[in-house]
Amino acid sequence: MEFGVGYFPTHDGVRPGEIARRVEERGQDALFFAEHTHIPASRETPYAGGPVLPRKYWHTYDLFVALTAAAGATTRLRVGSGVCLVVERDPITTAKEVASVDHLSGGRLEFGVGAGWNREEMANHGTDPRTRMRLLGERVRAMQAIWTQEEASYAGEFVSFDRIWSWPKPAQRPWPPVLVGGYGPTVLDRVLAYGDGWFPNYGADDLLDRIAELRARAERPVQVQLLSVPPDPAVLEKLETAGVHRASCWLPSGPWSVVEAALERWERAIGELTGR
Repeated sequence: MEFGVGYFPTHDGVRPGEIARRVEERGQDALFFAEHTHIPASRETPYAGGPVLPRKYWHTYDLFVALTAAAGATTRLRVGSGVCLVVERDPITTAKEVASVDHLSGGRLEFGVGAGWNREEMANHGTDPRTRMRLLGERVRAMQAIWTQEEASYAGEFVSFDRIWSWPKPAQRPWPPVLVGGYGPTVLDRVLAYGDGWFPNYGADDLLDRIAELRARAERPVQVQLLSVPPDPAVLEKLETAGVHRASCWLPSGPWSVVEAALERWERAIGELTGR
């Protein structure tokens, strides 16, 4: 099993390139950045983590700017989105950004995708929360067409374009791994429809059962990666036994002294599991 970390790349914390360089030097396999274009000040949609939304949610750098900085500062580390809010993005532009980062990094991008949780945020981008899952699927499929077709076309309910040229193509073929985030009742359908892997947060009681269900339903190789994994060697052992490809924990945003303390706890848990 591989190991990684997630991070909200805020303008007042450790910079994206610097944290990427440091976690690569310390042996992590992957680094995932969170994305929010903004947070509506109305704060109508409840935050699942509690009554107070951490300020890091509206202080992050642009996702693809941060990923470019991380890729440029490293040579081995996988860099990814955890997750990219595709329902808030133009698919032609996003396909170009994904392909560009993957090409510039030598094929090290992992593309976590999701619909998000903040309904006002997506509405500000013109997205109807009631149809966001259908929109997510169409935009991902449209990007996959752009990445693989010399003259790409797509016709759907929400996305439609005919015969476009878009280069570069991703370094990874057919495209960077598309990791579908979320944990709702239909998420496995989405993974099987257009994903290369499932990318939920750790914590649900039936997680191992749902991993087994995904394996039973899949007719092709499908990865399972997890975010929000606690620094607990017993948890890591369960995930390894379940065949999880990579476990990642979130690091706090802030100065290196704050980040390093959390990273050291994660490293100790990995060490207890692996004996290294």
